[in-house]
Amino acid sequence: MTPAGSLRLDDVLTQVAKDKGIDKAVLVATLEDAMKTAAKKHFGQDRNLEAKFEPEKGVVEIFQAIQVVQVIEDPIQAVNQITTDQAQSRGMEVQPGDELVFQIFYRDEDAAEAKAQDEQYGDILGLKTFRRGFGRIAAQTAKQVLLQRTRDVERENVFNEYKDRKGEIVTGIARRLERGNLIVDLGRAEAVLPVREQVPREVYRPGDRVQAFVLDVLREAKGPQIILSRASVNLLTKLFEMEVPEIAEGIVVIEAAAREPGRRSKIAVSSRDGDVDPVGACVGIKGSRVQAVVQELRGEKIDIVEFDEDPARFVCAALAPAEVSRVIIDEANHAMEIIVPDDQLSLAIGRSGQNVRLAWQLTGWKLDINSESRVKEMREFASRSLGSLPGVSEMLVETLYAHGFRMAKDVADANPEVLAQIPGLDAARIPAMQETAKSRMVNDSIELEQLEREREARRLEEQRKHPDELSQDERLIRVTGIGSSNLGAFKLSGYNTVEDVVKEADLTRLGNVAGIGIKKARQVKSAAERYLQEEAKKRAELDALKGKPPEAGVLA
Repeated sequence: MTPAGSLRLDDVLTQVAKDKGIDKAVLVATLEDAMKTAAKKHFGQDRNLEAKFEPEKGVVEIFQAIQVVQVIEDPIQAVNQITTDQAQSRGMEVQPGDELVFQIFYRDEDAAEAKAQDEQYGDILGLKTFRRGFGRIAAQTAKQVLLQRTRDVERENVFNEYKDRKGEIVTGIARRLERGNLIVDLGRAEAVLPVREQVPREVYRPGDRVQAFVLDVLREAKGPQIILSRASVNLLTKLFEMEVPEIAEGIVVIEAAAREPGRRSKIAVSSRDGDVDPVGACVGIKGSRVQAVVQELRGEKIDIVEFDEDPARFVCAALAPAEVSRVIIDEANHAMEIIVPDDQLSLAIGRSGQNVRLAWQLTGWKLDINSESRVKEMREFASRSLGSLPGVSEMLVETLYAHGFRMAKDVADANPEVLAQIPGLDAARIPAMQETAKSRMVNDSIELEQLEREREARRLEEQRKHPDELSQDERLIRVTGIGSSNLGAFKLSGYNTVEDVVKEADLTRLGNVAGIGIKKARQVKSAAERYLQEEAKKRAELDALKGKPPEAGVLA
């Protein structure tokens, strides 16, 4: 198999085993099986053949075992048998049952040995004509089997390596796109970042670095399939584990996490050490740790809140930066009604409902957010609707409201047994109450529609209100982060107008004096700048509608 002057086969196997990370014994066994298979295919499947690798010679030698019998009875096994008479006629001292082993010479350099064997045992082995051309076939077969086996072992090694890395973060190089899926080179293997696990805002070019979460490792016929994710919430938590030593050491624990990939995330953390601030540990000095995660997530905003065993306090923290006035808990439905100041409603809900969605995912509680004026309106409506029912006093209205009854329809649709359990409600009056409630439903529906129209009208009127018609307090309250609850603190600190906030260059002073902290001070100032831009745009639009020319210097 190995021509003179070429690299020895043993050296080739040693190098391949080293380069591919495969046990040499596996390659040797594979080579022997390949040669045995090729020999049986060439010389006959019934022959009792064996193959053995000789490292010193650098070849695979093939042998046939011949059994000594008294008489050959089975024609099929005749190729593996010799009679005692045949053996003794050739000078061999044998007994029935003995086994003789003959080497099958198939290489050109063994031509002399093959010729001598043919002269003495040619009629027994019957290989003289079949041996021609087998050397080339054997070499080709061995090469193909070795290549295939090497690929199989490489795939198995890759699978075994990465199956244990499921749930970890890996780093690779973007190579190409296949039907929208990004192929990532991890060094020893290629992984796929499916379209569904990509972040819409992220675009990769060949050669770009890719850091992703190993979502799954699948065993496929064509090789292990390593599935990556950039959209998983686990990528967020793993990045914090990498950046925050306290998390890796178990001092700080990530209790929950919620994420809208590419837009915004929230994580809730707690500390097992009273001396360690969990939020501060995750933020790092001057925000270095959280900024490292933000950069890896391509600018995704991250809110870090402290976990609290009290679900109401936890939900309030999760809704940050919005301020919460009151929380009403419905344990039975695992829901909460969140009441916020009017100026905090949009902040609590967030753009397209993002803030409340993330808070719901983070806490696991269903959240219904209402403004104080909306709640007041609902309570007044409930008082009129429920108070119109027979036997329902003002105190009973409060009791019904506390039990989740908001209008007559709720009473009409309720199970009488449930109503009977409400304190202060006479069970004998329930049928009459429900009958009256049914007739009240039409009036309630009309009144609700009217209230909705009035609310929409107020909203449109507020939108059409000219900025010049607003007081300085009204303008301040319209800035995200400034509300009726902290308006006084801003004014006492000398921030009487939106312009005062925008002009403040010292964020430390802004944060300390108003009692809001540097981080929120930065957000408030940014919100104030946006408000002035939007106000200028609105003023110009309204002035144009009135036929009044825009003021000089107004921002467009």
